[in-house]
Amino acid sequence: MITARQSRAARALLGWTQETLADKARVSLTALKRLESENGFDVFETTRDGVRRALESAGIVLLSTEKGEGVLLLHQADQPG
Repeated sequence: MITARQSRAARALLGWTQETLADKARVSLTALKRLESENGFDVFETTRDGVRRALESAGIVLLSTEKGEGVLLLHQADQPG
């Protein structure tokens, strides 16, 4: 499950605005703002799934362990290391 912090961090790594991610995830901007809020708003699982899929297709890997969470941006194969 993607968290608010992971979504914001992934967008920062990609240089995406909320509008860009909402468009790519095919969710409303309001739904994305609810997901990225720290206020504990209810978020539909379809919203989380759409955002996760959009980020993963852009090279983001969501990390989650008992010690914390994070994101990783994979380098494209055609880019130098």
